[in-house]
Amino acid sequence: MTWVAVTSRALLLITVVAFVGALYGYPQEAVILVLLGICGFSYHQMRRVQLWLRTPEKMPPDAFGPWGEVLSRMYFLQRNSQEAQAQLQVTVDYLQDSFAAMRDGVVMVDTNGCIKWLNRSLEPLLGLHCPEDTGQMLTNLVRAPEFNRYFLAMDYSAPLQYLASAGDNPLYLRVEITPFGEGERILFVRDVTKAVLMEKMRREFVANVSHELRTPLTVISGYLGSILTDTKAFPEHYLKALKQMGQQAERMENLLNDLLWLSRIESEQHISVHESIDVRGLFNELRDDLVESHPNSILVLNIATDKTIFGDYRQLYSAVSNLVINAIKYSPEGTPVTLSWILQGHKLCLQVSDHGLGIDASHIPRLTERFYRVDDSRSSATGGTGLGLAIVKHVAAANHGQLNIESILGEGSTFTLVFRARG
Repeated sequence: MTWVAVTSRALLLITVVAFVGALYGYPQEAVILVLLGICGFSYHQMRRVQLWLRTPEKMPPDAFGPWGEVLSRMYFLQRNSQEAQAQLQVTVDYLQDSFAAMRDGVVMVDTNGCIKWLNRSLEPLLGLHCPEDTGQMLTNLVRAPEFNRYFLAMDYSAPLQYLASAGDNPLYLRVEITPFGEGERILFVRDVTKAVLMEKMRREFVANVSHELRTPLTVISGYLGSILTDTKAFPEHYLKALKQMGQQAERMENLLNDLLWLSRIESEQHISVHESIDVRGLFNELRDDLVESHPNSILVLNIATDKTIFGDYRQLYSAVSNLVINAIKYSPEGTPVTLSWILQGHKLCLQVSDHGLGIDASHIPRLTERFYRVDDSRSSATGGTGLGLAIVKHVAAANHGQLNIESILGEGSTFTLVFRARG
């Protein structure tokens, strides 16, 4: 029954009562009595609804007319809401049970940074206590400055890795933060101490072996150089062998130099660098150096901005020089190589473009791996060590940038170092 029908019936009832009352001489009293009756009945029904709402788990009271329809709709919506809440609670419980079983630490915080939930695995990592610390500000409980800076910066595009505790048993943590909901965040904290120490051992091993090999290699190269100064003293077949030994010794020396340089860049990668680099000056210095080392090369400079970046000048010069020399090696003689410094939105791009052999798309994801070669014969012909792009990648990371590679086989390649523009 609709409210229009109810209203119509009420008006009809009042009209009838008024008419009957007029016949007997008391129309106003009759109308008032009818209205009081209607109000009393409505109040009685509202009181029943109010009492039912206090105990919604019970069935709604019986009613007829519009009150019955109201109660029926309220009960239907209530049942749907309860079922949805129960299903949601099951999902939340399942997720929390899953997170609780993880070996990694998990903590959820609200929009204000207060802890809503955490698992037991987080306790030995951040020194928190479950569930006693629920409701506390996370930054008040975690004392590591690196963690708090990362948490408050609200830039979670890259994970944080830091030394949580030093000493005889160091602890390295990796933190990843994912925003969700309306300003809430979930943090995953992992103990990466073993991986960090293994990587440190690898770097130290490479550096130590490179140093140890350098001394005997220098002696060998020195004697070979002295022997080859008098080429007439040896038969042709000996002379050819000595020249090949000299070439391989030189190649090994270049390899050791690259290994040592890569090891040094890796060890300095997490050190803050505050040197302002004039890229225009770097380009000009590189062009002057290429005139002597590669007199037949054509280097075109395209400097579209005077903005500078913070970084290590020596490392960046090494990376750009590596890219330019590679472009010259793999391009036909007389083909220009373009070196650009441009501003694209909020990014500064250092690009090295050539019109050389190009690289098949299947090789691009692995180009920055150590000793990875697209073509062994091509690398041997150019004297490459297979470490050049690995060095460039680490230089980019050490200077807060990244390396992007675009190439079309047979048309050329573009290597881009991307940095965030300041100011």
